[in-house]
This record gives sequence, C-alpha cells and structure tokens, in this order.
Amino acid sequence: MISDRLVILNVPSALEEAVVDCLLTLESEHGFSSFPVNAHHYENKGLSLAEQVTGRQKQICFQINVNEAGAELLLHRLQQEFSGSGIQYWVAPLLVSAEI
Repeated sequence: MISDRLVILNVPSALEEAVVDCLLTLESEHGFSSFPVNAHHYENKGLSLAEQVTGRQKQICFQINVNEAGAELLLHRLQQEFSGSGIQYWVAPLLVSAEI
C-alpha cells in the first residue's frame, strides 16, 4: 500500500514567503522544493493586462513529499490560513522516493 503523497501547490507570487513559512512549520523529513512557474488558467481573476494578453501568470510551485496523514494536515492548514487566495493543489501517490 502506497502511503506517501506528492503535494503540488501553485501559489500566487505574493504569497510565496507566507507559504514557505507554513511549510517550514510542518514536520517533513524530505523537505520541499519551490520554483517559478507560468500558470495557465481559463479564468482571468487577478491577472494583469499583460498576463491576460499572454495567457500566463507567474506563480511559485511547491512540491512536498509527505505521508497520507501529512497531506491531509497540510491541506487543512492551507485551507485555514489561505482560504480564497487562489492556491491550486494536486495530490498524487508517490511510487518511489529515494536519495542517490
């Protein structure tokens, strides 16, 4: 049974530091990654005119490896602290996690 999860978050750039602080307070033996991404979405909420023209919005993507309970805790915490902020997330089973 797979119990590890990969939680992927697309976060508006303005919330980067707040989300980093939130993730750092959660116990995760694997840490997390963050990197800039271009998010594409059919809704134009909160997009500048330039972003509307190009069809992309600069955001920060976070990836964190947690167990199933950790994923639930993380999402609950994000919903409490960032409700209505436009953070998108995906949770996927993690088949392999190792260090080389």
